[in-house]
Amino acid sequence: MTYKLYLGNRLYFSWSIAAYLMFNRFGMEDHVKTTLFRPESEAALRPMMVNLAPARTLPTAITPEGATLNDSMAIAEELASRHPDIAFWPVDPLARGTARALANEMHSSFGALRSRWPVNLRTAYAPVTPPDDIVPELDRLEEIWTYARKTTGSNGPWLCGDYSLVDAIFAPMATRLATYGFDTRPTTKAYVAAHLADPSLRRWRAMGLANVAKLPAFESDFAEVAWRGPMPMAAKAVETGTPENDVCPYSGAEITHLLETNGRIFGFCNAFCRDKTVNDPAAWPQFMALL
Repeated sequence: MTYKLYLGNRLYFSWSIAAYLMFNRFGMEDHVKTTLFRPESEAALRPMMVNLAPARTLPTAITPEGATLNDSMAIAEELASRHPDIAFWPVDPLARGTARALANEMHSSFGALRSRWPVNLRTAYAPVTPPDDIVPELDRLEEIWTYARKTTGSNGPWLCGDYSLVDAIFAPMATRLATYGFDTRPTTKAYVAAHLADPSLRRWRAMGLANVAKLPAFESDFAEVAWRGPMPMAAKAVETGTPENDVCPYSGAEITHLLETNGRIFGFCNAFCRDKTVNDPAAWPQFMALL
């Protein structure tokens, strides 16, 4: 059973983050073939979508039978229906209902935040004063995130108990608040920090940094600061050295590119494998196994 998943730019396309996490975070990597588009604008995306009719936007998923799921919530609900053995939604009825309600509110609301503060996983800014129309939406996020945790008795980092689809759907919003420096309210601060530390999201960002150019259309003129997630382990690409490993830790293929960390050299089968590791070594279990 293989799904085809079509995603947009890793650093700037918000709903592509959520769709990626729907598969990656729930152990579905072996059941999905992903195609990544990196358009610089919506207009540039249109010719790429010709063969995905009636889909007009990303993300889009094609089921094994050929159904086109051209909506993030459609992807979420179809996965949950097809794989009842995977806890996409919480098992507890109260937590499940709460998670579904919040996920759908994210899907249909927060228009000012989504339009004025675009997702940008490349850059973080010094705290930005929110425009007037964003303020009530920021208040609403703190309200519903606090409500979810209180109602479901969640004691961990996620909204309704264990990580579920509602967290995947809010992941882009969490990164958005981190980018613009508005991750300061009590519940918001903890929830954003949990997303930024999540290995799946860290890998997604590391891959984006490895092969996505900086796009001025998605950038702002605010003062830039360091990314607010965990500080990556120091690593750099090098041209020469003797690697400790014999084959690429991801593909098992011949080594052609090298990385150095803490005076140790490791090899990879191509520049992308090396560079995604350089960007955040600790996010990659296959690499950490070499250490």
